[in-house]
Amino acid sequence: MTADIDECKNRTMYPCFGDCNNTDGSFTCTCPAGTTGNASIPNQCHRDPFPMGARLGGYFEQHGGQMLKSILKSDGNTSFTIYDRGDLVKATRNFHKNNSIGEGAHGTVYKAILCGGDDTTPAATVAVKRCKQIDPSRTEEFVRELVILCRVNHPNIVRLVGCCLHFQAPMLVYEFVQNGTLDKLLHGWPKRRVMLATRLRIAAETAEALAHLHSPPHTTLHGDVKPENILLDDGWVAKVSDFGCSTIDDNIQVVPKGTLAYLDPEFLQDFQLAAKPDVYSFGVVLMELLTRKKPRAKEQKNLAIMFQECMGNGTLVDLLDADIVKEGSSTMGVIHQASELASRCTAVPGKERPALGEVAEELRRLSDIMPEDSEALHALEGHGYISTAGETETTGFYGIGRAALSTELAR
Repeated sequence: MTADIDECKNRTMYPCFGDCNNTDGSFTCTCPAGTTGNASIPNQCHRDPFPMGARLGGYFEQHGGQMLKSILKSDGNTSFTIYDRGDLVKATRNFHKNNSIGEGAHGTVYKAILCGGDDTTPAATVAVKRCKQIDPSRTEEFVRELVILCRVNHPNIVRLVGCCLHFQAPMLVYEFVQNGTLDKLLHGWPKRRVMLATRLRIAAETAEALAHLHSPPHTTLHGDVKPENILLDDGWVAKVSDFGCSTIDDNIQVVPKGTLAYLDPEFLQDFQLAAKPDVYSFGVVLMELLTRKKPRAKEQKNLAIMFQECMGNGTLVDLLDADIVKEGSSTMGVIHQASELASRCTAVPGKERPALGEVAEELRRLSDIMPEDSEALHALEGHGYISTAGETETTGFYGIGRAALSTELAR
């Protein structure tokens, strides 16, 4: 085994004009305390006008930390934690690349191990999401959205357990969901056999989560319903993630941006924010569950159009996933009812679509009809994800006038 070389002893070959620290196989070179710059170049360490403590305190104030603490205290909320910077640095191994489990248009997600405060508190696995920077002029909106998000409590919604505001961009801390995304289950490799009963249950749980978001008092639009944002926990239990705080108001106008394959075409025309775009997007997801085909927006006909046409001309069986068709003739009646429901969810005009509460009840009824094979519900291999958002853009809603609140914090 080759002995480690102390690079700090050879400043000619390994120049360092600051504090040199030998490490196993390498070395670090940093500016002395109270200075900042590039210590590998002469005269490049300068007095830091904003020492680390001041910068961290500045970030906390800039992101509305005191306002958030005050609201949580008045609410008596003890389940939401405002973490220190050091907690997340340690939990993510200084945001090591090997801890990264997802990266999309709106931030990077890291798997993290939060140590208990004492010997009696077990370590907790969480997902830490690094957000994009928040516009300082929207700090109050950010805090209000954060408060709404931390109040959401539903078994099929990924729980926001805390945040850290001591970084240049806020960090959000979510519960860790073990088994990846619905997109990974349907389209990943190796391909897994997924029974119709499991697909219907996942659909029912997703619809129940969305119906909860749409319910008072904090009626909230998800705005980006797609398989990448439906996570799977133990037993393939669905958990909806990556929703923002776009409050539903019929008089609010918004500008849509993002995943066209799942986006309501009627919404693209008038930009009216309401619950119906979520219903349409969910309908496309239900079609994807039944066909195991991705909705490609760039193709001449997307999945929603093909599905509707096949239902109209009696060729739907050719579009369905062969695995569920092969389950037997007894399943075809249930498949037909689920297909009819998916068609209703994507109806145009949107006023003909059912509410998601009604959709959830119908899917739960259908899933109860079908026996679910417990042996097929083994855990998926690999890392859990909050959202990969790899192949598709994220759909956001950006307000005009009395606009919906920014969805940035949840991305």
